[in-house]
Amino acid sequence: MKIGDPLNRSTDHGPQNHKAHLDKLLEFCQMGIKEGATLVYGGKQVQRPGFFFEPTVFTDVQDHMYIAKEESFGPIMIVSKFKTGEVDDVLRRANATEYGLASGVFTRDISKALYVSERLNAGTVFINTYNKTDVATPFGGFKQSGFGKDLGQEALNEYLKTKAVTIEY
Repeated sequence: MKIGDPLNRSTDHGPQNHKAHLDKLLEFCQMGIKEGATLVYGGKQVQRPGFFFEPTVFTDVQDHMYIAKEESFGPIMIVSKFKTGEVDDVLRRANATEYGLASGVFTRDISKALYVSERLNAGTVFINTYNKTDVATPFGGFKQSGFGKDLGQEALNEYLKTKAVTIEY
C-alpha cells in the first residue's frame, strides 16, 4: 500500500486532515492494545512530514472492546472471526454500533457473504476485497457515519432541487 501525496494517482492512502485526528488514531490503537486486541500491523505515525498514519490491522477483537464499538475514521481495520452458526448473532452485534460506513466480509461461501452483506447496516460492503471502488459507485454511510452519498448518480441528488407545483383553477 503506497502512502503519499493524495493527488498522485498511484497513492493508496494520504495524510490525515489534522494533528488532532492523527493523535486520535494513535490513542485508538493504544486502547485496542490495552484491551487485548492483537496489533498485526501498523498503529504508528509514518516518519515523514505531514500527518501520515500507517495502515493498521487488529485481530482478536472482541465485541466489548472500544475499537469494536467506535469508528476510527482512519486506516484501521478491525478483524473479527465467527463460526457459521454465529452469523445472525454477529450481525445483531455489528448492527448495534452507531456507525455504518463500510464493512468487509471474507469467506469462500458466496451465498453466506451475500446473506451477511444484505443484513449489515453499512453504506458499503466489500466481499473478499476492501476499499476497491469506482467513481460510478455511490459511497456514503448509514447512521452516524454520514448522510448523503459521494460519487455515482446518487451524489448528483445533492445538487438537485425537486419541487412539486400544484395548481387548481
